[in-house]
Amino acid sequence: QVQLVESGGGLVQAGGSLRLSCAASGGMFSNYAMGWFRQAPGKEREFVAGVSWNEHTYYADSVKGRFTISRDSAKNTVYLQMTMLKLEDTAVYYCAAGMTTTRYGYWGQGTQVTVSS
Repeated sequence: QVQLVESGGGLVQAGGSLRLSCAASGGMFSNYAMGWFRQAPGKEREFVAGVSWNEHTYYADSVKGRFTISRDSAKNTVYLQMTMLKLEDTAVYYCAAGMTTTRYGYWGQGTQVTVSS
């Protein structure tokens, strides 16, 4: 059973940066695809970024060029570096793990990111 714990959320002004972290335990981290999703109030959860076990990365169009996903297998941690943040990036961000970048079976509890004007 994989456990995921996110951290790094908070309040930031528009145009600022934040780095989210997701620490994984209980499984073979290097075997899993990892992803970040987000859910804004009143909206469905949406894909943000993913990284395969061999470090191929994928991004939603809305964050391309602004967000970077990376993984550190030595630390069993995946990161989401967010820059040039916009008001519409405000959401709860969730870390996920799965066997592929399109099938995630494990989820963290989420971390709030709030972008203010």
